Amino acid sequence: MSEWNDERLVRAALSQVCGPGTPRLARMVAEHGVEEVWCRVRAGEGEPGWSLRAAMCEPERIAAQAEQHGIRFVIPGDAEWPSELGVLETPQATVAGMGGLPVGLWALGPASLADVGRRGVAIVGARAATRYGELVAQELAAELHGFTVVSGGAYGIDSAAHRGAMEVGGATLGVYAQGLDLVYPQGNWRMYQRLCAEHVVVSEAPPGVPPTKHAFLARNRLIAALARGSIVVEAAIRSGARNTANWAGLMGRVVMAVPGPVTSAASVTPNRLIRDGEAALVSSAEDVLALLADLGTVGETPSCAAPQPFDLLTPEQQAVHEALPVRGGRTVAELAPLSGLSMPKLHSALVALELLGLAQQVADGWRLVRQVAAPGKVR
Repeated sequence: MSEWNDERLVRAALSQVCGPGTPRLARMVAEHGVEEVWCRVRAGEGEPGWSLRAAMCEPERIAAQAEQHGIRFVIPGDAEWPSELGVLETPQATVAGMGGLPVGLWALGPASLADVGRRGVAIVGARAATRYGELVAQELAAELHGFTVVSGGAYGIDSAAHRGAMEVGGATLGVYAQGLDLVYPQGNWRMYQRLCAEHVVVSEAPPGVPPTKHAFLARNRLIAALARGSIVVEAAIRSGARNTANWAGLMGRVVMAVPGPVTSAASVTPNRLIRDGEAALVSSAEDVLALLADLGTVGETPSCAAPQPFDLLTPEQQAVHEALPVRGGRTVAELAPLSGLSMPKLHSALVALELLGLAQQVADGWRLVRQVAAPGKVR
């Protein structure tokens, strides 16, 4: 459990008094330190309402309530603090007036937050998801072996992503907008209990604080920051998932989207993200792994079936296979026009061919490992 020294108690108080995602608080803490900021807030400096709430705040009571529910308070400098949140210290990292490094994170569950960001992939989307969207989210989460699936615990896509990871024994993290002694939404009570018992949930809100619209938007920056990439599966034209994608793009994370029917309101946001070049199109875990491989975040390669004959490859894989030389190598820039594929699809096909033992990366690009060529093929 947490060691409640003066700094931790002050940070706990600030998390209750000032609320989440407040750039002004983050700037004050960076400039003056939390204890000086606490004195200034109590003296009336800061946003309207801070000093009034500070006068009524009892840090020791917050700590006792957390201890009662087994909730720990993780702060910068702790071994469990996720280093990936450092991106939020950049002054430019704001969306819709929100931003800033949290003063601390309330966590519940056996998994360590420090391990999440290194292998995190966010899967987000509509609460009112279609069956198609839920199936895609669940399958993606189940097939992202070795990664932690990060999502927001809501109905629809979030729930499907968490379930997909848990059903195959994978890791998952729930990022919430309320105090972790409260369950929201109530209909996800069983899933929440399992996340707390087997994985980890996290929030900027101290115990007893209910969710607000502001808190939901603020927590989206945590979802984006705690993941190496974010996948939007389904989302309407205005949605929290679109907000998460905005945060991910601002932070330089990989933004991905699953295409959907043009007739579906639930697919408006992912389709537009792809159309406007703000997200890479993904339709499988293989696509996701290929995009994250460029960042050096893919460790062990998922197991796959034995190599298949050339005529059983997908059309994209066949096109890339045809473009690969037997000797020497070709760069992805050279392979793109030869195969006629976009960069995301080209990377995905190259990774698939490598897994099948048909291609390998060499010093000057990519080449065939063994040739299963169509008759008359000339290199």
